[in-house]
Amino acid sequence: MKISGKRMYSMLKSLNFERLSTFEGEAKGAEVICNEIKSLGIEPVVEAFNAPRYEIKTAKFEVLEPKYKEYTVTGYGFSGNAAKDGIEAECIYVENMDDVWLAQAKGKIVILNGGIGDTTFKKLIDAGVVGVVCPAGQYFDHPSEMDLDERMLRPRHTANGVLPAVCMRIKDVYSLVNSKPKKVRLTLEQTEGEAASHNVIAEIKGTEYPDEVVVYTAHYDTVVFSHGMFDNGSGTVMIMEMLRYYVANPPKRTIKFIWTGSEERGLLGSKAYVAAHEDELNKIRLCINIDMVGTALGHDDYRVTGEESLVNAITYLYKELGYPMSVRQDIYSSDAIPFADKGIPGINVIRSCPNGGSQIHCRRDIIDIMSAEALENTCNFLAIMSDKFINAAIFPIDKKIPDNIVDKVDRYLLKKK
Repeated sequence: MKISGKRMYSMLKSLNFERLSTFEGEAKGAEVICNEIKSLGIEPVVEAFNAPRYEIKTAKFEVLEPKYKEYTVTGYGFSGNAAKDGIEAECIYVENMDDVWLAQAKGKIVILNGGIGDTTFKKLIDAGVVGVVCPAGQYFDHPSEMDLDERMLRPRHTANGVLPAVCMRIKDVYSLVNSKPKKVRLTLEQTEGEAASHNVIAEIKGTEYPDEVVVYTAHYDTVVFSHGMFDNGSGTVMIMEMLRYYVANPPKRTIKFIWTGSEERGLLGSKAYVAAHEDELNKIRLCINIDMVGTALGHDDYRVTGEESLVNAITYLYKELGYPMSVRQDIYSSDAIPFADKGIPGINVIRSCPNGGSQIHCRRDIIDIMSAEALENTCNFLAIMSDKFINAAIFPIDKKIPDNIVDKVDRYLLKKK
């Protein structure tokens, strides 16, 4: 069977909508994937897991003194309802997290220079801050062309306590700081809880070594506002094409294709998979994760969470085939991480774009930058590379994670600082 960029591009168009974790769009995305799998004569397995879900009811920021003014804001998910009736307080700009600045912040609403890290959040709580304003976007963003970020606190934040927080356009933050507000009111009301997200799984049994397994992963969810054509509709359609390829060319080893939900919420789909399939992990020899490919501009970039010998093998192959790319040993913030945490090496397939050539996690992640030809080129190399491993007489990749990668994975997962 010939790999088809046009077929991938056509499926990509069918996913051209917001697929936010736990909401209707993600469920619709899973349905598109399931229908495509069924068309190949395979019955998909859908596994549900719980993911965090919030809905902002009210988010408002008002300057009360010296002169009234209201600023448009969005609320941080899971920053609580302590401000649902409005918190009135003094407002100060905190340039950094130095104790000198924080000594002035008790009982006040503070304006930060950036987002909220987990250590930053704990410092703010310990300092007695009662509310937070974080800048978002770029100064010259036009409101009609770029949505205001909507962010969410993770458990690593809220383990230290809860603090109402909002995002404000950075241009408005400049205006707010320059106006030297004396008293402001922050209002934030939301519902918080959990709801179902889903992994979609398809399997092809190996003809000779069914107990040796290779998994392909790609997340299909998006963030709010985004249609996620690059991140990660592209990976979604590419592993579907690889499923189609191996239906036509039965592999010697078993292959599982896993479309993960809620990756954008913190790799929750892949974490849920490894947790639910603990007894099968000893059979999995390799994870091939595809996250952001197929743009017309850019170059293919492989990140290997395995031995340096695997980097060398891929490098040799692309030089042999005359298909230029870059390969290095490193982690990548995507669904191969939970597998690496369980000792399973991975290959992350991505495409690095030129500065200004793509935008993700916003409404500008659109199909216009995608290319059927680029999708096909990447997938052709992926099929050749995969065949080398999956159909080898003896599986050539050591099931081992080097110490330097273990350290990076542990730091990523906050097992160590």
